[in-house]
Formats: sequence, C-alpha cells, structure tokens
Amino acid sequence: MKTLFILILGLTIFSASGQVTISGTITEKSGDPLLGVNVYLKGTYDGATTDIEGSFSFSTSETDSLVLIASFIGFHEAVLPLESISQKLKIELKEEVSVLNAVVITAGSFNASDENKREVMKPLDIVTTAGATADIPGALNTLPGTQTVGETGRLFVRGGDGRETKTFIDGMLVHSEYGPSAPNTPSRSRFSPFMFKGMSFSTGGYSAEYGQALSSALILQSKDVADNNRTDISLMSVGADISVTRAFSNSSIAGKVQYTNLTPYFELAPQNLNWDKAPTGLDGNFAYRLKTSKTGLLKFYTNLSTSRMELFESEIGNPEVELPVNVANDYGHFNASYRELLSEKWGIRGGVSMTQSKDFASISDISRNQELQGGHLKVVADYQHSDRLAILFGSEVLKRKLDQTLNDGIEPFAQDFEETLSASFIETEVFTSSALAFKGGMRMEHNSLNDEVTLAPRLSAAYKTGTSSQISLAYGRFYQAPQNQIILTNPVAKPEQAQHYIANYQWIKGGHSFRIEAYEKRYDDLVKYANVYDPSTFQFDGNGYARGIDLFWRDSKTFKNMDYWVSYSFLQTEREHKDFPGSFTPAFASAHNFSFVMKKFIEEIRTQIGATYSFGSGRPYNDLNSEQFLGGRTPAYHDLSFNVSYLYSNQIIIHAMVNNVFGFNNIYGYEFADQPNNEGFYASRAITPPAKRFIFLGVFITLSKNKGINQLPNL
Repeated sequence: MKTLFILILGLTIFSASGQVTISGTITEKSGDPLLGVNVYLKGTYDGATTDIEGSFSFSTSETDSLVLIASFIGFHEAVLPLESISQKLKIELKEEVSVLNAVVITAGSFNASDENKREVMKPLDIVTTAGATADIPGALNTLPGTQTVGETGRLFVRGGDGRETKTFIDGMLVHSEYGPSAPNTPSRSRFSPFMFKGMSFSTGGYSAEYGQALSSALILQSKDVADNNRTDISLMSVGADISVTRAFSNSSIAGKVQYTNLTPYFELAPQNLNWDKAPTGLDGNFAYRLKTSKTGLLKFYTNLSTSRMELFESEIGNPEVELPVNVANDYGHFNASYRELLSEKWGIRGGVSMTQSKDFASISDISRNQELQGGHLKVVADYQHSDRLAILFGSEVLKRKLDQTLNDGIEPFAQDFEETLSASFIETEVFTSSALAFKGGMRMEHNSLNDEVTLAPRLSAAYKTGTSSQISLAYGRFYQAPQNQIILTNPVAKPEQAQHYIANYQWIKGGHSFRIEAYEKRYDDLVKYANVYDPSTFQFDGNGYARGIDLFWRDSKTFKNMDYWVSYSFLQTEREHKDFPGSFTPAFASAHNFSFVMKKFIEEIRTQIGATYSFGSGRPYNDLNSEQFLGGRTPAYHDLSFNVSYLYSNQIIIHAMVNNVFGFNNIYGYEFADQPNNEGFYASRAITPPAKRFIFLGVFITLSKNKGINQLPNL
C-alpha cells in the first residue's frame, strides 16, 4: 500500500512538472483592458477568459508548436505563435469595423434604402408625401437644403439653380430628366418612383464618381429581380395606366403603359391658363432583370414617351391680344447596367445609357426646335482590402449632341455642338476604427470642346460621438459645363466651378432622427454676358456664394402608426453672373424654407392619411419700373396639402389628394413687357400656379395570386 501511494504521488509530481503557465494581459488600442476575451491554445481545450483588468492565466502540458488565439466580438482575432513563454504576454486587439457599428459619412447626403441603417427618407416616402403628387423632386423639396420654385418644379439646392442638380439611375447619367411644360408651369420627373428601391440625395460634397453637377446629385437605384407576378391597373382623374410584372426563377420582366389627358379634369376644374388642347401624353416603359450568378445582376430599362399641349397666352399689358403657344416633346431613354462580385475582395460594375429628346416650342410665329442626343458609358471597380480600407476607381465617357433651330418667322437660325467628356476617378475610404472614418477622392475630366482638363478633389470624414450620434465634415470641388445656350453660342466656353464646405451632426435612435448641417458654397468662373447670343460679350470671371444652415427632425415611433418630419433651411446667397450688373441674390432663392410632413395609418377604418405644410419666404424679382436691380420681393409662399388612401379591399385602393387646400394666393415672381408704354411704365403680370388647387382622384387595382400585395405602399 505504501508502495502504491508513492507511485501515485510520483506520477502527480511528474505531471505537474510537465505543465507550464501561460499568462498575460489583453487591451485595445487605447490601452484600456478588455473583459471577457476568449484566450486558448489552437487545437486544444486549454485556455481562459480575461478578467476586468484584462488579465488571463492558464496551464498547459502542451509543449510543441504552441499557437495562442485571442478572440473577442467586435475585434480582429489575434494569432500569436509562442516561441517563448517565459515572459508575461501583452496583446493588443484591433477593433473590427463592421457594417452594423461603423461610422457612416453623412455630410451633405440623405441616404434611403432598405439596407441603409442611416436612412432618413425611404423611397416609399416619395409616393406617400401629400402635395408631392408622386413626383421625386416634389417629395425631395420637403427636405432641408431645397426650396420650392413652383414655376419650374425642379430641384433647387442650396442657392443653386435647377440645372445644377443631376440625376443618375444605377450610376448612369440621365439626360433631360424632366418632362415638358407650358411657360411658367412646373414640369415633372420623367421617372416613376415605383421603379426604385433606394436613393441617395446629396445636397453637396458628393462622391468623386459623379460629376457635371455644381450643387447636387440625385442617385437612384432601380429595383432588382421581382418576386411575384402581378398586374396593376390605375384609373385616375388625369388618365389611366396598366403595368404587368412576371417573375421567373432567376429573372423578371415588367412593362407599363400610361395615358394622360387633362382635358376632362380642366373642364371640371377651371384653370388660370387658356388651354386650347390640354396636356396629353403617352408613356411606356419596359424593364428586364437577370441574375447571371449568385452575385451577378444584369438590368435593362427603356422609357419612351410623347406629349403635346397648346394654349393661348395674352400679351403683358394687352390682355385682349392672345398669342398661340405650342409645346411638344418626343423622348426615349435606354439604360443597361451590370454588377458582379469577382471575389471576396473585388467587385465590378458598369453600364451604358442613351437618350434622345426632341423638343418643339413656339409662341405666335417664333419657334425653337431642339434635338438632344446623349450617351454615357462607365466602368467601375471596387477593391475591399479589409474592413478598414476600400478603394473605388473607374472611368467614363459622356457624349452630348445638341441641334437647335430658332425661327423668328423671317429666317431660321441654326446652332449646334457635339461634346465628349471623358473622366477618370478614384476614391479611398479608410476606417481607423469603428468610430473614425476618412474618404478621399479625385476626379479628372477632359472636355473635347475647350480641350480643358480639370481636377476635382473630394475629402470627407466622420467621427462617432456616441452609439447613436456622429459628426461629419466634407469638402469638394465641382465642375459643370455652362447652360446649353452658352455652349451653342460659344462652344469653347470654360466650365463653371463650385467649392463645398460642409459640417454635419446627426443623431439616430429608435425611430427618431435629428441632423443639423452648416455649409458654404463658393462659385467661380461663372459666365457673364451682355447678350446671350453674342459671344463677344462673354466673360468667365463671375463668382458667388451660398451659405446657410439646415435642420431636420423625423419621428416614426412616438405616435402609433404615425410618421412625421420637420425641416428648416436658412440661406444667404449672391451671384455675379449672366447679365447681372453686380452681385445679387438670384430670383429663385428664398432665405427661409420650412416643411412639415405627416402620415398616419388608421387601422379601424383601413385608411392612410397624410398632410404637408410648406413655407418659403419671399423671393427677389427684377422690377423694371424700379432703379434697383432685383429689388422687388414676392409674398411668402404657403401650401397645405392633404391626401387619403382607403383600403377598400386587400387589392383595391381609393386615393384622393388636394394641393393648397386653403387656396393661398402664391406668387412666384413677375414678368414684364419688353417695352414701356407711352408713360414710360413697364406693364407686368404675376407668375402664379395654373390653378389655386390641384385635386387628384384615383382607383388602384392589383391582380396577383399573393392577396397581400397592393399599391398602398405606392400611395
């Protein structure tokens, strides 16, 4: 028995003498200890967990090729071969940058998609916003940084005019993105919001991938392969449409035909304009989506439309004389795009788009014929080196050909230009941690008309100040060719440029969003002229500025089934350009803009209601009877609009909308006679909406085997 006890004791002593102790501390980059780190030897069960001081200690009998593993959620795994274990280990874990907790650069941009956790406005909001009439610019005009310019209906962003905002679909530039309209009446976007799954609306400081926009970029992402077969029928007070979608295992096709005729509506709702033939239009589009692989997607989209309108416009100061006005447009757009993941680190995408737009406009015997042909070819590659470093680079070619013929009733005058703009760009995004990110880019462009090369740097940064808040900064230089008439008159005209400086704070938590953004925009090389048709009067040394503050608050949680947002913008801006005799605030700019948007679904009566109130302070206008240039001031703009959607059945919806319910007498400006009367006085006429109110009624029917599908999300 004594011999057995000695044998067991000897084996125990031998086993203990064969074990070694591995110990140390684990910290993050800041030096703070990490609690709960899992530390173990690869291929064994030997290990421990760090304590509150980041310390660990465990014993092992393993001696050969020891590899220590330290792993912790939110940090990169540390792999440490142990050549010597005589000293206490000190290990530093690097923070892992994940999609869920990483800072997002938001300065100057509003992102909205199903995947983007930083969304402040979803694509769904475009079609449910009262007063927007399902028009993309109409809904975006309720966001800070924009303002209502009712006589055009376009996006005017932070002191920039309507042409300074460009639209891109799946990365491809859209030429002539607005439909035609009568003089001083709003136009609409040619593209239905129903076709998009997400958007990024930049009010400044946007990516180096995009160019030729001094103020803003509206980047739209079209829907992917459809999941369900469906047929949608819409019967409306302004026309009708039918769309059909067919889904297959790896692809889908969709087509839509829409006919618009405002004649019946105008007969029921008198207008301020004397229409001879109310606006009519026929629009058709087709989309094809194909999954080429698990990560590859090919998209085709085509839009064809034609529209006509005729009216009489009285002479200013002589209303008895009415002049016939004729507006016509034929439009075609084709867009194809492809994206693919080549590996875990490499991705590629690209596309091609083509546009043809034929416009005719005449007043009395004076007419203008215009034909625009545009094309865009782009290839982009992105490399994800790690979760801390990503690089995007690519090249593109944009072509424009514009032919214009002016006819004064005596002799036609033809002008044209053909422009090729080639560009390359590169952009790098670096995460030093989940709380700090930097993005830097450069864009180089060459214009065939003036043979000029421009370099446009872009810089931005963001820092997380808390789990729900962050600050962002952005700077960028942006170039854009002058307006078409300038190039027609002087094809070698220099590009205009703007520099953006933006500082942003954003807080998002539990259905609440708040952001405040300050900015300054400096314009240079603006075109000045005494006569837009005389190139000898052109100068390219105009300048200007725009500065202000934007505020945004959104709440979708406080009230049951209710979502609302509030936006406010303050703007100071002046420009010395065109035929301005000095530096003045442009006629489209208002200092204060405010919007309140509300939507609520009432379950008991299966009804969704919405309301939008918009305010804009008075805008300057040039009173020819005053010695002060742009010294006039319009009254403030007010609009309160409502909409209601009643779910009659799961697949039938009745929808109604009224703009400017209280009939505010909004005035956008004044136009004056070309010549003074015998007393030396210039007669004038207020520029007002075509009618004080617009009323829309519609019945929307969905036919599908999936009885839960309807068009309520589109309203």
